[in-house]
Amino acid sequence: MKFTIVSMITAAGLLVAGSALATDMPAVAKKNNCVACHAIDKKVVGPSWADVAKKYKGDAGAAAHLDEKISKGGKGVWGPMPMPPNPKITAEERKELVDFILGL
Repeated sequence: MKFTIVSMITAAGLLVAGSALATDMPAVAKKNNCVACHAIDKKVVGPSWADVAKKYKGDAGAAAHLDEKISKGGKGVWGPMPMPPNPKITAEERKELVDFILGL
């Protein structure tokens, strides 16, 4: 009986932890519809932001590179689907997104 209760509590805790990732998405990502193609921990249309963080970990030029990708778009790095340019996202919003992504 103890095992069943502990298992249920553990499972509930994992569900809460998993859903916390979705709530940790920055408001700027939701506002600019980044979530249509990206998730924190899984591939959607584009790569997960966790995978992006892994790819650029330790790269001193990563922040500038990702800022430019958000602004101007890109293609071929993560597969055949291009990332459209997002020129309406402000420099401040791009910095917030890049800092969030690289902080994962």
